[in-house]
Amino acid sequence: PHLAALVLARGGSKGIPLKNIKLLAGVPLIGWVLRAVSDAGVFHSIWVSTDHDEIEKVAKQFGARVHRRSPEVSQDSSTSLEAIREFLNHHPEVDIVGNIQATSPCLHPTDLVKVTDLIQKEGFDSVFSVVRRHQFRWSEVKKGENKMTEPQNLNPAKRCRRQDWPGELYENGSFYFAKRHLIEKGYLQGGKMAYYEMRAEHSVDIDIDIDWPIAEQRVLSFGYFGKEPLKEVKLLVCSIEGCLTNGRIYVTEDHKEMVSYDYRDIVGIELLKKREIQVRLISERDCSKTLSAMQLGCVAKISATNKLQVLKDWQEDMGLSWKEVAYLGNEESDVECLKQAGMSGVPADACAAAQKAAGYICKSSGGCGAVREFAEHIFLLLEKVNSARKQ
Repeated sequence: PHLAALVLARGGSKGIPLKNIKLLAGVPLIGWVLRAVSDAGVFHSIWVSTDHDEIEKVAKQFGARVHRRSPEVSQDSSTSLEAIREFLNHHPEVDIVGNIQATSPCLHPTDLVKVTDLIQKEGFDSVFSVVRRHQFRWSEVKKGENKMTEPQNLNPAKRCRRQDWPGELYENGSFYFAKRHLIEKGYLQGGKMAYYEMRAEHSVDIDIDIDWPIAEQRVLSFGYFGKEPLKEVKLLVCSIEGCLTNGRIYVTEDHKEMVSYDYRDIVGIELLKKREIQVRLISERDCSKTLSAMQLGCVAKISATNKLQVLKDWQEDMGLSWKEVAYLGNEESDVECLKQAGMSGVPADACAAAQKAAGYICKSSGGCGAVREFAEHIFLLLEKVNSARKQ
């Protein structure tokens, strides 16, 4: 049977405008989910249902196909079930739909593989995600009512410790898998049903702005970053124009060139060095005088006609795997380097091709703190590596 992954990503979001493609830890929100879905390797097709051009563009960047949903199922009052049924009407080849929430950035491929087994091997008609919570519930007393609250799931006289109580299962909305015949009858849950319990640290949902910084920290600690495990970064290669500087060249009356840079980026380079991460610079221009004036003390290659070959030479000379190399670029000439490096980033104002190839998009522009920001991102991921080693 044809199993399709379907991510619903409407353009209109009341809580956070264009939430589905807003950057979360340097990656569009929907990208975290699409990466996990793709690497699960169990879906015959991967779709994003949207009514918005920008969301369509991002979805295709992450390898998904796009179903353009109609205005009728793109309203604030439209339900997920209506959008899924419309999708099925246009795709008769699909037998099972895995409806996966774009707002669940800590989803892992292993979860999706196990859910697929429940449907395809164990014969369940529908499977949905839950999370275990240890929360005591009390009855609500409305304002003005002269009543006492009552315990719902505990005995206050014999209040147990959290670790002695198994807790309760709650839907967390990460995914709903269902067979076509159920959905056509108007159900996402029905028939022979099963739940799939997700780990609490992977159960992240984003509805309002206040969730965003919390979710960023959670995804950096527990998110899925790809098939290969993260490794300790040993080398950062940074493009000079547009990353270390803002790309502008000022010419004086006596024909001397001047550039500007942000002192925060210099601090970022020094912090990287203290962590024993080498920093090397690369430029297509002959900017030797600029480098001399900045006194960074970094190995640099100027007038580089083939940046990728320079990067390969450095990687081989240092005896590093590509997973130990990070690259910060901003132009089309950086694209192949961004694809090759184990960790890649671009400033906020990088060209579209570079943004598409990068794993992290900075909030800062080139020459305005992007190097420092990318350094901080590297440090956060290294904490994840060290944490995994301890475990």
